[in-house]
Amino acid sequence: MPSWFLEDATAIAADYPYTFYKPSSQVISKVAVGEVVKLIFRFDSDDPEAPGAERMWVLVESVDGQGGFSGRLDNQPRYIKDLQPGDPIAFRDIHIINTDHDDHDNVVNHYLLRCYVTKRVLQDGARVGYLYREAPEQDNDSGWRIMAGDESQAYMDDDQNVAYVSLGAVLNRDDAFVDLLEAEIGAEFERHEDRFVRL
Repeated sequence: MPSWFLEDATAIAADYPYTFYKPSSQVISKVAVGEVVKLIFRFDSDDPEAPGAERMWVLVESVDGQGGFSGRLDNQPRYIKDLQPGDPIAFRDIHIINTDHDDHDNVVNHYLLRCYVTKRVLQDGARVGYLYREAPEQDNDSGWRIMAGDESQAYMDDDQNVAYVSLGAVLNRDDAFVDLLEAEIGAEFERHEDRFVRL
């Protein structure tokens, strides 16, 4: 038995829709023989430095039109020992995470800009209760500052309680405020039950 298996990327995309790009069925339908696609090869390893998966390109050799593909590995694995460039790979559309036809104007790229968010939201599972937008501090900063709304001043004063992550990482946990993110600098919103009110 091989030490690796192909990851079902549809499951990851369903869990992390704002941070994990999965090509649509329309995009995948454009994949042709001679092109390359990227797959996730998950594996077990005794190496504590091993990441648990390698993302690698496969050269497509056949397409059956029913979601099935075959090809040959077009990468040199770094950790997977029983897989070599040129090895045959059979896979399906659910395994494909990148193609030559990817839509770069996708949801993941749209929410790459970062924000400051409290760990009450990011780690503790609290809903977003308050957010405001200030002038960005750097090029990759959206300017949004996001919190549950019940954080104490002492909590906010501790840098360990605040993370700097992509907007998508917050939206994966609570996307009830997604329609507010185009608001201008200076905008401020507070949650009242299931709706946000501009302050």
